[in-house]
Amino acid sequence: MEHEESIDLGRLMQIMLERRKVVGGIIAGCTVLALGTAFILPKQYESTTMVQTRTAGKDLGGAAAMAAAMGIGGGSSNASPLNYIELMKSRRVLDPIIDQMEWPDEKKPEAKSFAKSNLKIENTKQTNLITVTATGRTPEEAQMISQGVVDNFLQMQTENSQQTQSLLITFLNDRIENAKKDADESAAKLAAFQREHKIYSPSDQAKLAIEQLAAFDKTIGEMQVAQKSAQAQYDVATQKLGEQKAGARSYNINDNSTVQNIRAQIVAKEVELVGARQKYTDSHPAVITAQRQLTQLNQSLADEVGAIVNSNAASLNAAQMELLKNQAVAQAQASAASASEKAIREKKAEKEGEIAKLPEGMMDYMKLESDAKIKQQIYTSLVQQCEQDKIQEAMESMDIQVIDAANLPDEDKPAGPRKKLIMAIGFVIGCLISFGYGLICYKREEA
Repeated sequence: MEHEESIDLGRLMQIMLERRKVVGGIIAGCTVLALGTAFILPKQYESTTMVQTRTAGKDLGGAAAMAAAMGIGGGSSNASPLNYIELMKSRRVLDPIIDQMEWPDEKKPEAKSFAKSNLKIENTKQTNLITVTATGRTPEEAQMISQGVVDNFLQMQTENSQQTQSLLITFLNDRIENAKKDADESAAKLAAFQREHKIYSPSDQAKLAIEQLAAFDKTIGEMQVAQKSAQAQYDVATQKLGEQKAGARSYNINDNSTVQNIRAQIVAKEVELVGARQKYTDSHPAVITAQRQLTQLNQSLADEVGAIVNSNAASLNAAQMELLKNQAVAQAQASAASASEKAIREKKAEKEGEIAKLPEGMMDYMKLESDAKIKQQIYTSLVQQCEQDKIQEAMESMDIQVIDAANLPDEDKPAGPRKKLIMAIGFVIGCLISFGYGLICYKREEA
């Protein structure tokens, strides 16, 4: 059986008291050495900037507002504060700051190591606030780093936003040109029919039928605008992903059961909205309620698609993640708009069957007028959306705003080195060394 060695703590303490001068000298020496080190270490200063993330919305009307509510307009995306934090540590943001600073032997650090040693970027929990705390060798340097991170990030976001808006405007312009051509052709066909059949004003019965079909035409036009806008948004995201050489990823978004369920609810709500528009104006509570519920459903669809992308693309960086999310959301929204248009056209066909007793010439007139209205509405809505995107680009709308600018630290109150903490560490180390010294003396006596 092994003999367990025990230590007489009372005797150990007695030995240390007998050698208290040595023990005290060790503790005092370590404490003084730590204090001296604290005075030798270069001073460090901290400057803090606080920013708030936000969403730059667009004030649109008509179908363009509907498209924006579906998340397929040219507005900014709802990026997570964590994404912003990672972007603030990117080379594009930090390299200009590193280049402004003086480094011994011109050994400039990389952005990753610089962020680790000179920056502390945090998101306050349950808020959309981000604090950027920078450490510098002088008060001016600390302020420059903190302010530079925010300024460079804002500039990067502005350039990215403008580039995205410009691409979106380019894609929309192509679709506007085609929509204008279709609208002109439909108007010409209607005018030719009127001249040939001498029908310029429909009968009262036909007017009632036209009013009933107008609600279908309006919603069909909105759905086609939504599809074209979604396709433009999809093309922009696809092109930017290609520029960043992001790996191609395919998600069967429209095959997901939850996405299908939300899409079915959207289709049902669109049909319900058409029924309300046949009876009431757009300012009626029933129409307003249906539109609000549609907005909520479309937001739920965007959130669900975003969650699917987040769970399957964790390896991508923040910028690529947002682009991939925009691409998937546009795909899902286009599918929902297409399904809604199909359902509404079926309802319209049923209504047309009910009014088939009208003269054949009047029916042809109504179809031509309906087609002309839809094509004109598509063209007008696309033009409005394109103009709004141009305004958005000119405003350089940002996703974050500065709440507190970088402060200039007091030169007499450096953030580091923390002398009291260093002294406390030196004192603790001295105590540990003294205890070790006491153990050695104790072992010698026991031997």
